[in-house]
Amino acid sequence: MARILITSAIPYINGIKHLGNLVGSQLPADLYARFQRDIGNEVMFLCATDEHGTPAELAAAKAEQPVADFCAEMHAVQAKIAKGFGLSFDHFGRSSSAQNHALTQHFAGKLADAGLIREVEDRQIYSNADQRFLPDRYVEGTCPNCGFEKARGDQCEECTKQLDPTDLINPRSAISGSTDLEVRATKHLFLCQSQMKDELDAWINSKSDWPVLTTSIAKKWLHDGDGLQDRGITRDLDWGIPVKKGDGDWPGMEGKVFYVWFDAPIEYIAAAGEWAEANGKAEADWQRWWRTDKGADDVKYVQFMGKDNVPFHTLSFPATILGTNSHNEKAGIPERWKLVDHLKSFNYLNYDGGQFSTSQGRGIFMDQALEILPADYWRWWLLSHAPESSDAEFTWENFQQSVNKDLADVLGNFVSRITKFCRSKFGEEVPSAGEYGPDEEALIAELTTRIRAYEAHMEAMEVRKSAQELRAIWVAGNEYLQATAPWSTFKTDPDKAAAQVRLGLNLIPLYAVLSAPFIPGAADKMLAAMGVQDRSWPKDVTAALSKMPAGHGFTVPDVLFAKITDEQREDWQARFAGTRD
Repeated sequence: MARILITSAIPYINGIKHLGNLVGSQLPADLYARFQRDIGNEVMFLCATDEHGTPAELAAAKAEQPVADFCAEMHAVQAKIAKGFGLSFDHFGRSSSAQNHALTQHFAGKLADAGLIREVEDRQIYSNADQRFLPDRYVEGTCPNCGFEKARGDQCEECTKQLDPTDLINPRSAISGSTDLEVRATKHLFLCQSQMKDELDAWINSKSDWPVLTTSIAKKWLHDGDGLQDRGITRDLDWGIPVKKGDGDWPGMEGKVFYVWFDAPIEYIAAAGEWAEANGKAEADWQRWWRTDKGADDVKYVQFMGKDNVPFHTLSFPATILGTNSHNEKAGIPERWKLVDHLKSFNYLNYDGGQFSTSQGRGIFMDQALEILPADYWRWWLLSHAPESSDAEFTWENFQQSVNKDLADVLGNFVSRITKFCRSKFGEEVPSAGEYGPDEEALIAELTTRIRAYEAHMEAMEVRKSAQELRAIWVAGNEYLQATAPWSTFKTDPDKAAAQVRLGLNLIPLYAVLSAPFIPGAADKMLAAMGVQDRSWPKDVTAALSKMPAGHGFTVPDVLFAKITDEQREDWQARFAGTRD
C-alpha cells in the first residue's frame, strides 16, 4: 500500500470561488485522491483557506466586519460548498491557525540562521489619504507589461506577470481610490532566492515527468531577464503572522507580518497538524507525512494548482524547504521536510467568451452552480473538459450537450434500460438461468483492456483521457445491449436473455465503482439501488461482474441524470451573463 500526500492550491478567503478556480486545483486533486483511496492506497488530502494578506483585509472592510470574524465566517462558507461538491479533504484548514503561525515562524528562523534572509530598506507606496503603506493588492493601476488597467500590485490578472506596486502605471489606492500616493522607505525581510538558483534548477531538471506547463513556467522565472530574484517576505499590515524567529523576537521587524505568499504554502504542512489535533492524533501521526526523518521518505507528494500559482510552488516554497533542510543538515539537526514529487498544473478555464474572475465578479460561482444542478453534473463537465494542454472555455451549449449525451444518454440510459427490462420480464432480482457465451466474453475482454487503460490515465493524472476512457467503458455496455438485444432474445430464448440481463445488471455496480472518483453522488445511488455494499476496485473484471449473484434483489433507481432542456440553458445563460451581483 502506497502513501499519497495530496494538496490543492488553497483558495483565498475573500469570497466564494468560481468554477475556474475549482477545476484548476481542488476538483482534479479530489479526483486523484478518490482514485488512490479506491485502489487501496493510504491518502492524506489537505487544503485550507488562505486568510492573510490584503485580499482578506479588503474583503473584510467591504463587508464591514473585523477581519478575524470575516475569515471565520468565510471559512465555514467555503467548507460547506466544498462538501457540496463532494471534495473529500481529510482536513480543510485555515492559514490563520496556531499551527501555521508556529511553523511559519519556525521556517523563517531556520532560513535566517542559514543566511538566506536579508533585511532590506525597501521603497513602498504610501497613501496620504489613507495614512498608511499600501502593500501589493492595496494598490491598483495599469500593468506595464500588457496595459491591463485593473492590475493589482502583486500580479496582473490579465497576463499573470508578477509585479511590485511601484511597477504600476497610474497607481491608485484600492482602499480609497486616491492617487495622492508617494514612495517612502520601510524595512522588510527578503528571501534570498537568488542564492538557491542552481539548486532549484537542478531539482526542477530532475522532474522529467512533470507537465511541460509546470517546468516551462519555472524555467522562465529562473532564466529569463535577470533570472530568479530575491523576494520580500514581510509586509506592513495588521492582519497576519507576526514576524518572529521561531519563538523569539526579530529586532527591527516589530509590527510587521509575514507576506501571505510565504506563509500560505506552509499551511499545507500546518493543515496536517490541524488534522492531528482535530482527530486526537499524536504529533508523529502528521509528521510521518511531512518529515522524511519521521517516516515520510516513502510518501509520494502531489500538488494541484492553476498556472498562476506555479512560480511560488516550483521556486519560492521549495526554496523555503531546501534552505531549511540544508541548514539542518549542516548543523547536524535531523529535521528534514518533504518536497513535492509531482506538480500537476492547469491552464485557465474561461467563461462564455470572457474570463472567470473572482475580483471582477465574472462567471458562475460554486454556490450558484449547486443551486442550479447537483454537483455531479458540474464535476463531470469540468473534469472531462479540464484545461490541461491549453486554456478551455465553458459555454452553456457545450455544457448542455455534454450532460445530455454523456451522463443522460450513455450512463443514465444504460442503467434505466437494463433495470426496467429486468423488472418487466424477471422481476426485481437477478435472473439465474442461462450461461455466458462469446458476446459476454468479448465484452469482459474489452472492459478489462479499457479498465487497465483507465487506471493508467488516472495514475498519470491525465484528467481528460481518464474521462474519455470512462465514457468508453459506459458506451461498451450500451453497445453490448444494443448488439445482444435481450428484449428480442427473450422472445425465442428466455434463458439466454436471462444471462444477458444478469451481466447487464452486474455492469451497474462495476460502473459505479469506476465512476465514483468523477461522479460520487451518482455512484452511491447506483450501488444503493443495486443493494451492493462491496466497493472494491475491479482488479479482476470477471469477479467484479459477479457482485450480484442470481437471486440478488435490486430496485429500479430514479433517473440518474435529467436532461438539460433548451429553455433551462437559455434561462441560465441569460441569468449568468458574466457578472455576479
